[in-house]
Amino acid sequence: QVQLVESGGGLVQPGGSLRLSCAASGYIFSIYAMAWYRQAPGKQRELVAVISSGGRTNYADFVKGRFFISRDNGKRTVLLQMNSLNPEDTAVYYCNVRIGNIDSWGQGTQVTVSS
Repeated sequence: QVQLVESGGGLVQPGGSLRLSCAASGYIFSIYAMAWYRQAPGKQRELVAVISSGGRTNYADFVKGRFFISRDNGKRTVLLQMNSLNPEDTAVYYCNVRIGNIDSWGQGTQVTVSS
């Protein structure tokens, strides 16, 4: 079965950087797009970034130029490099894959941006 495991979250000061990692298993990783979402307290889950099977990327406007998504098909891993973090980026970040019409999610990793 599909399994996604996120890591790399933590507490960082405004202006700092973090790199999130998502390890995937249970399906043919290389042929599916991967995405990162986030959910802040009291808010709906929102799309942050997507990377296609071919490496094409798309970003939400609120992270463009600051966050960068990448994938390593050999390691079955998708990364999210987050720079210039601000308190509004505080959220639980989730890795996602959609296979057919079924979404699979990891358990999430907490990112807190605070001084």
